[in-house]
Amino acid sequence: MLRTHTCGELRIDNAGEEVVLTGWVQRLRDKGGMLWIDLRDRYGITQLSFEEGNTAPELLEQARNLGREYVIKAEGKVVERYSKNDKIPTGAIELRVTKLEVLNPAKLPPFLIEDETDGGDDLRMKYRYLDLRRTPVRKNLELRHRMMRETRNYLDSLNFIEVETPVLIKSTPEGARDFVVPSRMNEGEFYALPQSPQTFKQLLMVSGFDRYFQIVKCFRDEDLRADRQPEFTQIDCEMSFITQEDILNTFEGFIRHLFQQVKGVTIDTLPRMTYADAMRLYGSDKPDTRFGMQFVELNDIVKNKGFKVFDDAELVVGINAKGSAGYTRKQLDELTDFVKRPQIGATGLVYARVQDDGSIKSSVDKFYSPEDLQAWGAAFEAEPGDLLLVLAGGKDKTRKALNELRLEMGERLGLRDKNVFSPLWVVDFPLLEWDEEMERYHAMHHPFTSPKPEDLHMIETAPGEIRANAYDMVINGVEVGGGSIRIYDRGVQEQMFSLLGFTKEEAVAQFGFLMNAFEYGAPPHGGIAFGFDRLCSLFGGADSIRDFIAFPKNNSGRDVMIDAPSPIADAQLKELHIKLNEVAAK
Repeated sequence: MLRTHTCGELRIDNAGEEVVLTGWVQRLRDKGGMLWIDLRDRYGITQLSFEEGNTAPELLEQARNLGREYVIKAEGKVVERYSKNDKIPTGAIELRVTKLEVLNPAKLPPFLIEDETDGGDDLRMKYRYLDLRRTPVRKNLELRHRMMRETRNYLDSLNFIEVETPVLIKSTPEGARDFVVPSRMNEGEFYALPQSPQTFKQLLMVSGFDRYFQIVKCFRDEDLRADRQPEFTQIDCEMSFITQEDILNTFEGFIRHLFQQVKGVTIDTLPRMTYADAMRLYGSDKPDTRFGMQFVELNDIVKNKGFKVFDDAELVVGINAKGSAGYTRKQLDELTDFVKRPQIGATGLVYARVQDDGSIKSSVDKFYSPEDLQAWGAAFEAEPGDLLLVLAGGKDKTRKALNELRLEMGERLGLRDKNVFSPLWVVDFPLLEWDEEMERYHAMHHPFTSPKPEDLHMIETAPGEIRANAYDMVINGVEVGGGSIRIYDRGVQEQMFSLLGFTKEEAVAQFGFLMNAFEYGAPPHGGIAFGFDRLCSLFGGADSIRDFIAFPKNNSGRDVMIDAPSPIADAQLKELHIKLNEVAAK
């Protein structure tokens, strides 16, 4: 090794030792007769010192000529610092340098490589290899490493076996858009990159591997946002000879293990909430339960009073923002503008303040008597100082809008603390969801999810009412994992494909290999997949998964560092039997 110690290793006990350090020049402070350099590596920072009278003049001059991010090697004696720095672990010592070697000079970096940098997102993504030198970014990847290590430790302790599945697979029509890969050896045919290893893990169950997991790359060609990337990582798991209860207990233990080992946080038993209750009380199948503010439905109280907005609405529903009656008209107008944004879609907002004397003043006072408004207060269990916020309209649209308003109020009132964790299971999802545009059903999870046995009788008469043996783990309003008990009977799987609009021929063409496997002794099985990047961002208190991926893509799906995707040579296109149209060629 070129070094005897790392830059985060030396302590006062090392005083008097002759050591060799290597690393990058973080900063240089020249006070004339004294000069200090902060030397940085992955492990920390050590101060190097040079002093006129104690340091050879040529060595002092050599140090003065160093620039930021130079890679250097420094030899010398560890001494106690006169002015200690209690903010870093090595702050009690410094290295009095006797020999200095520049291993590689460096250009001036395009942004400050400091915890607080002056580089914007685009610039830092272009020079991601420099951004990764910054302590906060490095700590994110160290957290990711610990999460990965503890995942393997926990699953290995329960006899799970890690099996790799193929990356070049067959394109299937369900789910998000596939990334496709042309085959040179099979003209006109394409592989797809896996959106998940779903069919392969089910085949592993047929193969007798009763406990499988994989930390696996997955690919989806979809529009991006802060919590999405075209390539992402899943913790993919499957078990045989189990019930839904076994899955929930096993992976509740898993998440509690991660919180304990990585965060030092003890998580109690995860509560369970049905999909129906989640939508009714929170307007979301991934409710943030760090705070209350549950929905209160008002149809029976507010209709037929002459207020047309409420009278014509399918649903009138609201929340109680505790202690917010002091909101100004400007603040209430801001909330109204918030819910009227196109992505939320409400037509307006009705509010009512509970006064100190218990009386209630509303923005629709002329339609409702004081007694009517007291009935509102009773429904919300309101107290003096509370603010009641009410929306009206179609059921689904109004619940969705009120969910957004609830989260906004939770943010404004400081109720969404990133250091507080509230996990739960959401269960009993619908098996199917209706697509108005295509006039057909889609699988709410995927086509291999089994229906509740007690609901199977509705498969011909009321398929939209069938519940699935499906479950999601939600933490702080984020779905971190989801799965289901799978269909393992060919006949039921064929019925499912029929419900989803597949002809028998289409089902065989796409999934014949799986249905054939079911005829060779498929065990009852089920599983779950966790979004590993999302778990990391949640544990790290960040909003974006990009912060926990070494080399992420931007919101256009581009890697601006290596400039990908990019055109390929005409010779390569010819080999792949691909001809670009005029638009693509430009």
